[in-house]
Amino acid sequence: MSDSYAPTAPHVSDFNVPVVEEFRANGGRVGGMFEGGDLLLLTTTGARSGREHTTPLGFVRVEGKLLVIGSAGGSDRHPAWYHNVLAHPMVTVELGAEEFTAVAVPAEGAERDRWFAEVVRLVPGYGDYQAGTDRVLPVVALERIRVAGPSEAANLAEKLVEIHTWLRAQLRHVREEADAFLAERAARQGQEGSGEPALGLNLQLRQHCLAFCESLHYHHTGEESMFPRLAEAEPHLEEALRRLSEEHRTVDRIRGELEALIGDLATADPEAFRRELDRMTREMEAHLDYEESALFPVLTAIPFPPGGPA
Repeated sequence: MSDSYAPTAPHVSDFNVPVVEEFRANGGRVGGMFEGGDLLLLTTTGARSGREHTTPLGFVRVEGKLLVIGSAGGSDRHPAWYHNVLAHPMVTVELGAEEFTAVAVPAEGAERDRWFAEVVRLVPGYGDYQAGTDRVLPVVALERIRVAGPSEAANLAEKLVEIHTWLRAQLRHVREEADAFLAERAARQGQEGSGEPALGLNLQLRQHCLAFCESLHYHHTGEESMFPRLAEAEPHLEEALRRLSEEHRTVDRIRGELEALIGDLATADPEAFRRELDRMTREMEAHLDYEESALFPVLTAIPFPPGGPA
C-alpha cells in the first residue's frame, strides 16, 4: 500500500481531498482503490511552513504498536510527512471514527528491522517498495497520548489538570529515557567501536523531548492569552498572574535551551543534558504546583468547553 499521497493543502494536488472527505464522512471507510485497506489520517505540522497537513496512510499493527511506513511508493526520497514528524512529533490521528493526539517516534536499528520484517509479513507490498530503493524505509510508531483523570473535563480547572498531568508524565518519560541513554553510554564505554548509545534511543529520546517542549510552549501561549480576561474578571489574582507570566518566561527560556541541546544528540554532552533536565524539572514542577494552588479555585467555576454546563 502506497503512502505517497500529498498533504491536503491548497498548493498541492487535490488527489487526497476526496479520500479525506470520504474517510471522515463514513467513519474511516473508503472505497475505490483503498477499499478494504487499513487506512488512517495523519495530521502533521509542516517542518518549514508550520501549517497543518492531513495525509491518508496505510497502517500496520505490530507488537501492540500502531505503525506507519514512509514508503513514498518506493521512491528515493522520504515523504513530506516524515520530515514533518521529525520537526514536530506531536500529531493528530484519525482512526475509524476516533480522533486522538499521538507522539510520532521513528524506530531505528534492530527494533526498526524487526518491526519492518513483521510489516512485510503482514503486507508484502512494503517489501517490494523497499526492494526498489536504497533508502531505508522509515517505520514510525504513533504513540497515543493517554491522560489519567476524568473522562471529560467539566470545567477549566479539570482541563488544566489533564494538561498538567500529561506534561508531568511526559517529562518523567523523557527523564527515564535520559537515564537509559546515560546507562547505555556507560555500558558501551571501552568497547571496541563507538561509545555512543544506541541510535534508536537517540531518536526516541529526541522525539519525546521535542513533544514535551512543543506541548509546554503551546500550553503557556494559551494561558497567556487567557490571563488578561481572567485579571479583569478576578482583580485579586493580579499578583498571581504577574508571577505566573514571569515564570512562563523562565520556563520557556529553559525549554529553548533544552531544544537546542537535543538538536543533535550525536554530539550533545549527555551530562549537560541531564543537568538541564534536572533544572527544568524542578522549576516546572514548582510552577505547576503554584499555578494549581493560585488559579484552580477560580477556574473550577468556568465551564469547559466554553459555553458548556457549569
